[in-house]
Amino acid sequence: MDMTLSASLRRRAARILTPVLSTALILTACAGPMRLSAEPAPVAAQVPSQGARGPIVSAANPLAAEAGMAVLRRGGSAVDAAVAIQAVLGLVEPQSSGLGGGAFLMHYDAASGAVTAFDGRETAPSAATPELFFEDGEPLGFREAVLSGRSTGAPGAVAMLAMAHERHGRLAWSGLFGDAARLAEDGFIVSPRLAGMIASRAPQASTDWARAYFSGADGERLEAGDTLRNPAYAATVRALAEDGPDALYRGDIAREIIAAVQAGERPGALSLEDLAAYRPVAREAVCREWRLYVLCVPPPPSSGLAVLQLLAMAEHVPAVDGGPAEADAWTAFAQLQRLMYADRDRYVGDADFVAVPVAGLLDPAYVAGRAALAPTLGGAAEPGLPPGFQPRAADATAEPAGTSHFVVVDAQGNAVSMTTTVESIFGSGRMAAGFFLNNQLTDFSFSPVDAAGVPAANAVAPGKRPRSSMSPVIILDREGRFVGAVGSPGGTSILAYVAKALIGTLAWDLSMQDAIDLPNLVARGDGFGADTEMFTPELQAELAAAGIDLRPNASENSGLHGVLWRDGRWDAGADPRREGVVLTR
Repeated sequence: MDMTLSASLRRRAARILTPVLSTALILTACAGPMRLSAEPAPVAAQVPSQGARGPIVSAANPLAAEAGMAVLRRGGSAVDAAVAIQAVLGLVEPQSSGLGGGAFLMHYDAASGAVTAFDGRETAPSAATPELFFEDGEPLGFREAVLSGRSTGAPGAVAMLAMAHERHGRLAWSGLFGDAARLAEDGFIVSPRLAGMIASRAPQASTDWARAYFSGADGERLEAGDTLRNPAYAATVRALAEDGPDALYRGDIAREIIAAVQAGERPGALSLEDLAAYRPVAREAVCREWRLYVLCVPPPPSSGLAVLQLLAMAEHVPAVDGGPAEADAWTAFAQLQRLMYADRDRYVGDADFVAVPVAGLLDPAYVAGRAALAPTLGGAAEPGLPPGFQPRAADATAEPAGTSHFVVVDAQGNAVSMTTTVESIFGSGRMAAGFFLNNQLTDFSFSPVDAAGVPAANAVAPGKRPRSSMSPVIILDREGRFVGAVGSPGGTSILAYVAKALIGTLAWDLSMQDAIDLPNLVARGDGFGADTEMFTPELQAELAAAGIDLRPNASENSGLHGVLWRDGRWDAGADPRREGVVLTR
C-alpha cells in the first residue's frame, strides 16, 4: 500500500482538537447478578440513528458471513445474524471460537441510541481454588494446564447470545441455526487456515478427540479442500434451535461436556450445577470521547478500557499524529503500548470480585502523567498508581491464541461488534457433542499472590470470570449516533491491533481496509513484535535508531474486522491475514 501521507491526512493532523474525557459519558461496569434483569442504561444522548445504513457483515469466514447475511435478508436483526454467524463459525473455524467458548458483544440500538455490553465470559467452577493450576506446590506448565480438564470454565457464548436475542431479536431463535446444521450434516470444505491448524504443532490438535475428528476414513489428517462432516454438531445446533440455551446448559449435552472435562489425567471440577448456574450479564459500556467520536467498550473483565487509555495518552503525544510513514509515530505508539499494558496487567480483573480503578486509569491528570513518560522509556514500563488503586501483585497470566471477531449492521441501523473465543487453538483440545471446549481458565494468573501475600487482580476464585483482552468497539459520533465498529482476535495483542485500527482510521484518515492492512506492532514489556516484512527497510532502520528493534510477531496475528460510515457510504474492511470477507446486500 502507499505509505505516503495524503493532503487530507496532513490537514487532519494539523487540526486543533481539544482532548476531552467527558465525565458525562463515563459509564463504568455494573456489578452483581441483579443486572441480569435490569434494562441496560443508554450511553450518551438518546438520538436515533440517522436512517438505516445496513445491512453489512464483516466476519472471518465466508460461510459464516453468508449465514449472517442470509438472516439479514430475511429481515433479521443484527443480533439474529450474530447467532447464525457464531453457530457457523464454531463449525468452520473451531480453532478460534464455538459453542463451548465465551464472548463479549457490544450492541447499538438504533431506536434509542443505547449501547449495551453483553458479557458472555466463562466462569470458574464453584469448587475452583486460587491454586487451580498448582501441582505439588508449584504451578503447572502451561501446556499441561491447557490440556487438563481444569482449564475449562462454564461456557458463556450461547447464553449471552440468547440474552441479547431476547432483547433485540426480530426472528424466531429456532430459525437461526439452519445453515450451521446443513453445513455440519452435508459437510463443508476445509479451508487453508483450518488445515494449517489441524497440521500444527499445537498440542490441542493432537488430543484423542482432535485426532478422531480431523482424520479421514483412511486415517490421514484432513487437508485443505477435503470435506469435513460433523453430524454431532448438527444434532447439537438443532437441539439449541428447538430447546434454546437450556439444551447446552442442562440435559444430555451438558452431561457430555462434564464427561469430557472430567476425563483422563488432571480432570476438571466443572459440574452440572456450574453449567446450570451460568448467567450472562448485560453491563453498561465504558465510553469516552476521542477526537470527533465516542468510543464504547465492554467494562472489566474485558480490557477495553486499556484501549481507551492508550488513545487518551496519545492526545498528549503529538508524534502519534505523524501517520504511517513516520518512524516517530510508530515509536510513540509502541511506547504508549508499554505503559498501557503495564497498567492493564496489574489492575484489570473481574470487577465483580476485585476493585478495578476504571475511572482512575482514565483520569485526565493520570493519563497526562503516564503519557509524559513515553519518551523516557528505555525498556518495560512499570505500572502507575492511578486514583483509587489498590495494591496488586504482579500478573502471571499467559494468554494464548484462538479468537475471532465480527461486525454486523442490520437494515434498521442496529449494530453488533462481537469478539468470541475458545481461548487457545481448539481450546483445551477436548470435545463434547461435536464442539471443542474452552481452556479459558488459563486466562487467570497462575500465581494468585506474590511473596508478600498481595493478591493478583486476576487470581482464580469460584464463579469469577478471567480477565480478557477481547475489546470489541462501538463507535458513535458526538450526538450518540452509530458510525462504526471494530475488533480483533490476537490474545494479549488484541489491544495493540484494535488501537492501531482506530488510530489508522480516525487519526490518520485511512480507509478501514488500509488501517487494517497496516503492519502490526506490539510492544508489551521489553520486546517489539511486528509484521517485520511489512515495514520498509528504511522505516525499520529509523525505528531501530529510536530503540524500537523489531522482531517477528510471536503472538497470534490479527483478524481485524470493522466498518465505518463516512462520506455517505460504508467504509469496511476484513483482515487479509485471515479468511474474512465483507458482505453487503
